[in-house]
Amino acid sequence: MNYYSLHRKSPNTTFKTAVKEGLAKDRGIYFPEEINPLSADFFKNIEKYSKEEIAFEAIKQFVGDEIPKTILKKIIKETVSFDFPVVEIENNIGTLELFHGPTMAFKDVGARFMSSCLEYFNLENNEEITVLVATSGDTGGAVANGFLNTKGVKVVILYPSGKVSNIQEKQLTTLGNNITALEVDGTFDDCQEMVKTAFLDDKIKRTLTSANSINVARWLPQMFYFFFAYKQLKNQNKELVFSVPSGNFGNICAAVIANKLGLPIKHFIASTNINNTVENYLENGEYVPKPSKATISNAMDVGNPSNFIRIQELFNNDLNAIKNKFSSFSFDDESTKKAMVSIFKETKYVAEPHGAIGYLGLKKYQLTDNEYGVFLETAHPVKFLDIVESTLPVKIDIPEQIKKVIDKRKVAIRISTYTELKEYLNS
Repeated sequence: MNYYSLHRKSPNTTFKTAVKEGLAKDRGIYFPEEINPLSADFFKNIEKYSKEEIAFEAIKQFVGDEIPKTILKKIIKETVSFDFPVVEIENNIGTLELFHGPTMAFKDVGARFMSSCLEYFNLENNEEITVLVATSGDTGGAVANGFLNTKGVKVVILYPSGKVSNIQEKQLTTLGNNITALEVDGTFDDCQEMVKTAFLDDKIKRTLTSANSINVARWLPQMFYFFFAYKQLKNQNKELVFSVPSGNFGNICAAVIANKLGLPIKHFIASTNINNTVENYLENGEYVPKPSKATISNAMDVGNPSNFIRIQELFNNDLNAIKNKFSSFSFDDESTKKAMVSIFKETKYVAEPHGAIGYLGLKKYQLTDNEYGVFLETAHPVKFLDIVESTLPVKIDIPEQIKKVIDKRKVAIRISTYTELKEYLNS
């Protein structure tokens, strides 16, 4: 499988090179040359397959022969070694819980898969690779955990000061070893722009790659969730609608890839907070990025989502085709809290802000009797402890994964400018 830059000014390349580079030399993100649908028999008999077998069938064409099948299967087994349950919330609506991994966020899958791929590619290479990543919340912790003590890899995480939750910050600033956190005076978009600029700076002396969802090895494994959900819901005999809390749009883009592989999904909903660049685009046809605004659903505080260009490519840049299959709705903090209260009052289910926005997306879409809606709970409520406990009459138990870091000392380097990042990388 080869990959091409969506800016179309760089040579096509392999999966290995796309993973190691992260971003193409023309600053475009990589996209697979082909997407070949899986067999109808696979979907007909999906109940007979394990998580590992489903994930292998979904990802193998994108890796090709660059990782031997036996090693790829081992990587996948370690990547999906926890549960992905669909929990019914009300009639025709369930939530797909993606927080049962080591850092209690959906990004554990992509981070674990990418770190294992990169470690394999570095087996016979003594050169150190620096994974440079921007986070709006959960990416940092997942990447830090996934790459901790990975041979030949140093991780540098940029996060916006004061704009991630306390637990999210602890998860990315307390591990030490090969993990360094840079606390940026600015927004997530500022962090992301610094990362993209660094990739194109030929005066940086390190070999850089990214672990944001712009990297194909971080992005593509996210499609596994949707296959796992389909396996659980197939006997409902209803058309599936997925509402995905969306920030950088990597997760929902992976859902569209799953659909292109043949997974039966009727409609996609990108549910966002007030950072509604894509919603505006679908309404007026103009894609106009804007500065991100801080909200209680901080992992979605993104004003210029990197992966939306991939979604446009998947629909051949046809706005009408996108609108036929894809919706986007935005909700403010007040609506988010009201949804959290409503869900808890009716079902006793504790939704965190991102999941609540996913639920609101389904409600605004208005499901028919023949549709089953799934909203994604992308992180455990404990990741947003202050918001959840001040909104709902609950006391959240601290899971073991969080106890390991919550009392550790934060270690982070404050920076304000790209120049400071460059100086750190070259030091």
